Amino acid sequence: MYGCVQGGHAVAQYMLENPLEWKNEFLIYLYADTEKWRTILHERGIKYSVFREPDLNNTITAIAVRDDSGEMFKNLKLVKG
Repeated sequence: MYGCVQGGHAVAQYMLENPLEWKNEFLIYLYADTEKWRTILHERGIKYSVFREPDLNNTITAIAVRDDSGEMFKNLKLVKG
């Protein structure tokens, strides 16, 4: 569940960076290659936020992004608790 904690940090970062955009009551945690998805999101011009874990030498441990359609990440695996 460590990944979900990191994901929560990324959501908080997204809300700080985009305070007027988060109008959703759902959080969906997915397994993803953060470097791969950062590249894809950047290339598509999609806003996202990253969380860098200070205890892991500021390694990116999670990304938060808003996907209103649900299509972009439909092939990623859901994190189950």
